This record gives sequence, structure tokens and C-alpha cells, in this order.
Amino acid sequence: MAETPIDLTLDAARLTAQLVDFPSESGTEKPLADAIETALRALPHLTVDRYGNNIVARTDLGRAERVILAGHIDTVPIADNVPSRLDEDGVLWGCGTCDMKSGVAVQLRIAATVPAPNRDLTFVFYDNEEVAADLNGLKHVSEAHPEWLEGDFAVLLEPTDGEVEGGCQGTLRMLLRTKGERAHSARGWMGSNAIHTAAPILARLAAYEPRHPVIDGLEYREGLNAVGISGGVAGNVIPDACVVSVNFRYAPDRTEDEAIAHVLEVFADCGVEEFTIDDHSPGALPGLSHPAALAFTEAVGGTARPKYGWTDVSRFSALGVPAVNYGPGNPHLAHRRDERVETAKILTGEERLRSWLMS
Repeated sequence: MAETPIDLTLDAARLTAQLVDFPSESGTEKPLADAIETALRALPHLTVDRYGNNIVARTDLGRAERVILAGHIDTVPIADNVPSRLDEDGVLWGCGTCDMKSGVAVQLRIAATVPAPNRDLTFVFYDNEEVAADLNGLKHVSEAHPEWLEGDFAVLLEPTDGEVEGGCQGTLRMLLRTKGERAHSARGWMGSNAIHTAAPILARLAAYEPRHPVIDGLEYREGLNAVGISGGVAGNVIPDACVVSVNFRYAPDRTEDEAIAHVLEVFADCGVEEFTIDDHSPGALPGLSHPAALAFTEAVGGTARPKYGWTDVSRFSALGVPAVNYGPGNPHLAHRRDERVETAKILTGEERLRSWLMS
């Protein structure tokens, strides 16, 4: 495990390996945050601030535009996949290689090697992205020091397999509770089975047809799914309560209130006794029509795609900062025991960002 300082002279692929060897599961990011802060404070062209285990570094060159490069430094729990391992095919294996220490390595390399960019830069390294929203470091910084996050455009280096992904979908988790009446299961007719009462909810989910709206030329795919169901007291008791947990992934043209209203409408006649919002994070519009987004997409190449999952571009959108996702990792490999990233894509991402910021 790494205890040595972060070496910003390494290329982004080798730097990714060093970052992976700093274990930083959510809630344990302090050693890595300390190392990042120390490395950035050694760069004279940056002003560095810290709030908790969140590091924000900025240039102040008086450029006409400010771009934010952001990434989280935490990972999901390690699954026997630290330290990192580089195979003969140039693939780096290990926890966080994809999500998202390869993106963080690209951020650090740009911070170290582009002292006079064509746009002022803000670098944000934050903790606790992989856990509950109330712990999210970017959320904490935006509430305590919103001025640190002022900018014209943001790039979140979440894994996108080297392609621009615009905006993100919102995610709403709602608990649908049905009620019954307890009875001995030997005399079930004397009670009312709450689990059976949930059948219309499941039928409505099975028949649900999601929207595929097109926004800024990107087709998003909504989804409404049961992600959990609970009920039952004992093996000989008719249950008097059942809860179905439903997750609505919705396109960014819906507001939070509209998403809630839609779920309530879908299940309005399904015998639900109580609706409870369990978690909710809004989406973010693609922002691809913004001049900086257009220039960025053209510079890094490829065709912009929609982001189906939720990312912290939503927080930037709420702050009035258009944002896209762009990182070297493949999102399909995130959180896996065999998480990995192609080193060639890390190096390509580093060079494309550098070229965009120096052209």
C-alpha cells in the first residue's frame, strides 16, 4: 500500500496505479486527500483550498472563461483488488481504476502540466460520492463555499469510456406501502393479506411503457422498476403490511416535482395506502449547446451520448454551470471485483484534455 507522496511527474496511467494503491473507500479518504493537497500546494500557479477531505485548486489568470474539472476520490469497498496490477496487454486492474481514479489522475496531470491554460481552471477533488447523498463532498462544498465552484462549464471525469456523455438522468426512490389485517394463516379468511394487495403495483410496473425523450439530440431512456419488496411477520401469520420500493430513473427534462407527480399518477388506483420518498436526486440537462461544451466535444472527438445514470453533473447544473461527463473508464466495469481500465484510454484522455486547454 502506498505511503509515499503522489508523483505528478508520472504519466496519467502510472499515476492511476499510484492512486489505486492509496486505499480510499468512502469515509476513509483522508490519507489520499492529504497526499493530493500536498502535491497541489507544490504547484505555484495554483491556489489551493480545503474543506474537510475536499480539495479545490484554481488558476487565476484572468481568462474570459473558467472550466471546472471535477472527480471523486472515494471508491466502493475493496474486493481483494488492491494493490493495482498491470497486465501484459496494458490493462490496469484494481479497485477504482475505472471509477474513478483514472479520471482523477488525468485531473492531477492537467493541474501539473498546464500552468497557463487558455481558460482558467478549477480542479475539484471530493469525497463520499459512492454513498448517501447527504455525505457527498461536492454537496458540502457547494453549500459551504459556493464561490469555489463558480464557473462557465464543468467536466466531471466519471467513466464514459472516452466519450462525452451529456447531462444525467434523475433518480427517485419511493416506498409504496399497502395495508392488510393480521390473522392466523390457518384461518386466512379472517384477515387481509397485504402482500397480495401489492399485486396491482407489480402488474402496473410490468405493463409500464417508459418514455425515450430526445433532448439536445440525445435520446434518454426512462425506467420505472421495483427494486425491493418486504412484508411478512412469521410463517404462520397473514401479513398486515407490505412495502414495494420503486426506482424511477427519469430524463432531465422532468423537474423533481414532475417526477414525483408521475409516480403518484402511475400508482394512483393500485391500493397504495402510503407513498414515502426514500431518496431523490434530480437530473441535469445536457448543456451541449453551450459554446464551451461544443468546443470540448469537438476537441475530444467522438459523438456525444446521453448519461443514463445519475452523476454529480446534477449538482453543477443546480449551480447554473453546464456540465458533461468525460472519463477514460468503461462504466460497465465500475464497482466490479474485476474492475479495470485500458491504460491507452487514460493517456488519450490526458492528451485530449491538454490539447483542448492549450490550443
